Amino acid sequence: MLITDWLNDILLFFQRGGGVIYAILFTSVLMWFFILQRYWFLLFESEAKRMHILEQYRNKVWAEDAPLEYIRYRITHRFKTLVERHLKLIGVFVDVLPLLGLLGTITGMIKVFDVITVFGVGNARGMAGGISEALITTMAGLITALSGLYFRANLKSISDRKSHAFETQLKNMKLKTSNTSDSQSAALHPGSEGDK
Repeated sequence: MLITDWLNDILLFFQRGGGVIYAILFTSVLMWFFILQRYWFLLFESEAKRMHILEQYRNKVWAEDAPLEYIRYRITHRFKTLVERHLKLIGVFVDVLPLLGLLGTITGMIKVFDVITVFGVGNARGMAGGISEALITTMAGLITALSGLYFRANLKSISDRKSHAFETQLKNMKLKTSNTSDSQSAALHPGSEGDK
């Protein structure tokens, strides 16, 4: 019984919200899909990506005159791009949701004025429908945007910490150059020069 009442309240909420409430629902579902996907990546997949990138560049032999600072910058940028992916898109959703709520406010007030034009101010029931649509869509747009705003900031904080830790680890890691590789080869085979 309680579940049935709860479902009826939800249906009534969407009916009163008008067509714009479905656009808010669709946008918020997309936003939360990307938020959850980012949390999954940062918590469960980013470490494996970090190790793969570091191992890839640790084992690569660079030319002796290679610009190592630029190489480190490019490696850091590659990892930062991975951990910050979709954050701007989430920010777009956060910005769009209040605008959709405002759109619902406008459409709701248009309905109110349509009722006033046809029936005058005496039709309180007709006017209430437009006012409820305006208020519900505004509330829905603001609540979903505020929740997305918090989690986007949290995701940005996590990605910044991971990027900083990666950059620090990369600075402490010595990249192989052809000169270093030749020295290591000579140390492993000291008689090779004499044999020649």
